[in-house]
Amino acid sequence: MKAASRLEADSIGSLEVPTAAYYGVQAERARRNFEITHLKMSPVFLSNLALIKKAAASVNFEIGLLTKPQADAIKTACDEVIAGKFAEDFIVDPIQGGAGTSANMNMNEVIANRANELLGGKRGTYDLVHPNDQVNMAQSTNDTIPTAGKMTTILLSEKLVASLDKLEASLRIKADEFSDVIKMGRTQLQDAVPMTLGDSFAGYASMVSRLKKRLEKAVMEMHEINLGATAIGTGINASQYYKDHIAGQLSKLFGFELKQADDLFDATENLDSFVEVSGALKACAISLSKMSNDLRLLSSGPRCGFAEINLPAKQNGSSIMPGKVNPVIPEVVSQVAFLVCGHDTTITMAAEAGQLELNAFEPVVFYQLFESFTALTGAVDTLVENCITGITANKGRCKQLKEGSVGIATVLCPYLGYQLSAKIAKRALKEKRSVRELVLESHLMSEEKLDGLLG
Repeated sequence: MKAASRLEADSIGSLEVPTAAYYGVQAERARRNFEITHLKMSPVFLSNLALIKKAAASVNFEIGLLTKPQADAIKTACDEVIAGKFAEDFIVDPIQGGAGTSANMNMNEVIANRANELLGGKRGTYDLVHPNDQVNMAQSTNDTIPTAGKMTTILLSEKLVASLDKLEASLRIKADEFSDVIKMGRTQLQDAVPMTLGDSFAGYASMVSRLKKRLEKAVMEMHEINLGATAIGTGINASQYYKDHIAGQLSKLFGFELKQADDLFDATENLDSFVEVSGALKACAISLSKMSNDLRLLSSGPRCGFAEINLPAKQNGSSIMPGKVNPVIPEVVSQVAFLVCGHDTTITMAAEAGQLELNAFEPVVFYQLFESFTALTGAVDTLVENCITGITANKGRCKQLKEGSVGIATVLCPYLGYQLSAKIAKRALKEKRSVRELVLESHLMSEEKLDGLLG
């Protein structure tokens, strides 16, 4: 049985919309035009977009452009959207043509219909509160959508940084725990010089600290918004009072300080700040993947690899090989890194593709950027919980590999000289004997002094 519908009209024509829907004709038209990912827009993004509408209603009421009943109804509807109501009414695909107009109108229509309902009207009539005239008053898609995108980036970055904090703390705990485990360092996968396993984990912790700082620095640009620019930066259809007060009003609601850009034309047409954030995410993903590569190598085996550390066994590793356990957590971190790198390329291309006074490709920028944040945060969380905290050291294996390596001959150079040390190393390889054994046999150093050098 076909659901009941109502007829709504826009400048394109008339279209049937389900009677029960809070969205309207423009959202319905977009739903039909953009069946792309079949996914929903980010709920965090939608919440921030509703917050912008609430701030705008407050400022427009202050200057008498909205009546108190209209402003109160709009703000109540916004609060309900922020609380997660009407989620099924946000029907526009996250990837959409039109620079986000469909997303903006989907929000305007939901708020307008709910506000009309609160004022005693019916959905789809818009006689008490209109999506464009009241809800979108003093705004444009071109300043609300990028502002919501920046607000969402700020919130998602807070979550990622919190997860990176936990990762850094976990790595430093392991660095302290493994500070007395001497192992062979490697360069180009060849034996290099002795180090401690703790040194490795301390290095990872310092890397994570630097990644956080880089991301936080990039995200600072997200606090500069173009709200009040309206269509292209002129602020057309927005009062001077609105332009002077909207950033402050939104900051109070949002909980983070937001500043109106000094040049609204620049802030409306250029997306380089999002490219910078994406670049910081890519650097973070790449570095975490490199660390994950190390963890897989150091835990390889358990009999035929390095086997210097043990990763927690999280699940069966094979449907055919009994007892096999794979490093699934480091593997998923690397896969997320591949995802983030691909998204960074998309974001870069989209930012470059802007033309004149607007970049029409913000929807795909936000879709990819938000997914990068979400996926990377999830990867870091599982890395901490299901891998780092449970890593143990194979001290005997580390000692065995160190003692059997010719790389420890490097330690002898200051005492025996490069040439003699190289000769000992080559002889150790040829005769399949340890450097320690040959040094003692040749009476080149006392056992006590050698033990002090080699550990």
